[in-house]
Amino acid sequence: MPPEDVAPTPSAASVPAPGPVPVPAPDAAHPATSAAPALALRGLWRRFGEKIAVAGVDLDVPAGSFYGLVGPNGAGKTTTLSMATGLLQPDAGTVLVHGQDLWASPLQVKAMLGVLPDGVKLFDRLTGEQLITYAGLLRGLDRDTTAERTRDLLAAMDLTKDAGTLVVDYSAGMTKKVALACALVHVPRLLVLDEPFEAVDPVSAANIRDILASYVRSGGTVIVSSHVMDLVQRMCDHVAIIAGGHVLAAGTVDDVRGDASLEDRFVDLVGGRVSGEGLAWLRTSSD
Repeated sequence: MPPEDVAPTPSAASVPAPGPVPVPAPDAAHPATSAAPALALRGLWRRFGEKIAVAGVDLDVPAGSFYGLVGPNGAGKTTTLSMATGLLQPDAGTVLVHGQDLWASPLQVKAMLGVLPDGVKLFDRLTGEQLITYAGLLRGLDRDTTAERTRDLLAAMDLTKDAGTLVVDYSAGMTKKVALACALVHVPRLLVLDEPFEAVDPVSAANIRDILASYVRSGGTVIVSSHVMDLVQRMCDHVAIIAGGHVLAAGTVDDVRGDASLEDRFVDLVGGRVSGEGLAWLRTSSD
């Protein structure tokens, strides 16, 4: 159903002012059934001017899954994830996190989320240690717990020696890692990461994959968007292919790729592969 035919979602003005929210561990009891998906999107639409970025997306992310979201540039991945995490209000549709409506109970639902947006803007005049500490205290953690987790996260992200450096002086990869640490500090039930490995060196990327795999084994759920098909194929157990604001395929990685590689299946569904025949002038010659 297009957005003009659907009742609007609550406006930002109707949402209570935010404040520190105590966040329990992933296995703590929440008023949602264990059978509910970690994330359920129903009829999600978003238009920017004349452009429809997301056109009626329906998607279920099983609890305890490592879910990959792939698509070409401009497919609607970032817009979908922004709406799924409360960073962008949809024109129409519903977002349920562990059975709870995001826009009906934004503070309670966002307390279950850890988010790494694409192109994240940080308080970069804080040091790395101060930024993670700020994130923990903002989430309602006590100072001792926050200090312990900050030390652990700095070590896990190989940022201990740069803990006292201002984030504005971090490299792109270091900035991505400290932003991920901020998303993890309160132990969310659902972790949503938009291009988390972009600009991250291979060793750090391997460490981050290990951290995320351990998080999933402990009962958490990860959604990650990426353009690297081989990475998604090796790392994720579920995947959705998005193009043109629509979900083209979704399910387990094996079900979606079938007998082909995930990259080949992606290209078959999305299309757009072109030859280089018009670039004859680019060829080298021994003449």
